[in-house]
Amino acid sequence: MLSNKNIVIGITGGIAVYKSLDVISRLKKLGANINVIMTKSAAEFVTPLSFQSLSQNYVITDMFDEPKTWDVEHISLAQKADIFLIAPATANIIGKIANGIADDMLSTTVMATQAPVLIAPAMNTNMYINRVVQRNIQILKDLGYKFVDPASGRLACGDYGVGKLASPEDIVEGVISLFNGLSNKTLKGKKVLITAGPTQEPIDPVRYITNHSSGKMGYSLAKASRDRGAEVVLVSGPTNLEKPKGIEVVDIVTANQMYDTVLKHFDAADIIIKAAAVADYKPKEVSNNKIKKTDSNLSIELSRNPDILLELGSKKKDKILVGFAAETRDLLENAKGKVNRKNLDFIVANNITEAGAGFKGDTNIVSIIDSFGNIEKYDKMKKEDISDIILDKIYDLINLKE
Repeated sequence: MLSNKNIVIGITGGIAVYKSLDVISRLKKLGANINVIMTKSAAEFVTPLSFQSLSQNYVITDMFDEPKTWDVEHISLAQKADIFLIAPATANIIGKIANGIADDMLSTTVMATQAPVLIAPAMNTNMYINRVVQRNIQILKDLGYKFVDPASGRLACGDYGVGKLASPEDIVEGVISLFNGLSNKTLKGKKVLITAGPTQEPIDPVRYITNHSSGKMGYSLAKASRDRGAEVVLVSGPTNLEKPKGIEVVDIVTANQMYDTVLKHFDAADIIIKAAAVADYKPKEVSNNKIKKTDSNLSIELSRNPDILLELGSKKKDKILVGFAAETRDLLENAKGKVNRKNLDFIVANNITEAGAGFKGDTNIVSIIDSFGNIEKYDKMKKEDISDIILDKIYDLINLKE
């Protein structure tokens, strides 16, 4: 994903410095080449050797250290960077960059780079909300610098509020999003509506009917659409996934709630991707009280839920509509029937019977069937890669229709 990309990471002083070790580890696993610049204050919290071991490159802490190469280091690193990440970023470094101060290795290298700069602030709440700091952040945003917003919670000083360094997962996602945004804006100006996850149909106050959908495929599609420049609405059934940044997430529980929410956003959407696993049936009657166990069997009468995809197909007009099908037998035949019956541009047929594929894993085995009956089969791959294939096909359809 980040194979052979050069990321220069600036690390400034603060208790959150240790989290940057995790960030570097994650970026390395994605194939990135990492160079680290630490301020002297940062080196008081975690030794440069720790970062050197993880990055597998020597760490620069002082402009006046004996150079390791013949290059002027701040210039060579500035030119080498594909992205420049500062995490954690103190109020001090934010203020320096915003006001053109270059008095150490980190601030000097930032001034010299033409690469996009991503900043992850971390500081006390009162410092973060200080008007001077907020002014400096706004100056940088206006100049095109990107930010990973800090989280809220208990801070190292004991205060509670905004200012915690964003999680390593969010920082890495910010890096990936920035890279994707630089190289691929195929959905810029488009509005994408995506459904994800299962629905839950209540039986009584403590029981419900549901399925094994994790929501991972829909969430992956939502993030990939965002990274390609789209405005995304994600209608999500109950999942354990974190809400993606920069996406409007609408939480629902039942199939009827998903139906109402999707129709509400349908008219504004250019592209609709129905990746949710919606329950076909629901209990006809819902008990107000917990159903007690007895010596006899229990029968529950079920009634049909609305067919959301069928409804959307009837209203489609010039929109692009993509469906998903998960089957345990006759996968391609069943999926092909849905394409025509529900007026889809194409359907993603998900083979959930193979090991390592299906709802809860990070990989799927899919076939894509278009409205002309053409079938493309794919080997097992990550859901992120499948998302890219789906969005590439949508982009081709956009070009055909325009």
